Amino acid sequence: QVQLVESGGGLVQAGGSLRLSCAASGRTFSRYGMGWFRQAPGKEREFVAAINWSGGRTYYGDSVNGRFTISRDNAKNTVYLQMNSLKFEDTAVYYCAATGMVVTTTPFRYDYWGQGTQVTVSS
Repeated sequence: QVQLVESGGGLVQAGGSLRLSCAASGRTFSRYGMGWFRQAPGKEREFVAAINWSGGRTYYGDSVNGRFTISRDNAKNTVYLQMNSLKFEDTAVYYCAATGMVVTTTPFRYDYWGQGTQVTVSS
């Protein structure tokens, strides 16, 4: 079992930055690939970024590539999402998720999810 708790969301002006954190419980965090997804009202859950167990490989959705950076610290059982140059359309609830498989952009392949943190970007 892995429990995930996101933090760092909030209200920011367009063009600003936020860093989200996702703290994981358990001693096996380093075995999991981690992903960030987001969901805006009335829309499907969207892949944002993913990172493999070692941090050596990262993947990004087209809409955030070049603006967001995913990273992890296995010693702290934490994965981060640095979000720069935020846009109004980045407004959503952001979720982190863990998968025991190869990291993927597909939500249903993730085994554990956090409760989400709200990010609101004002235009």
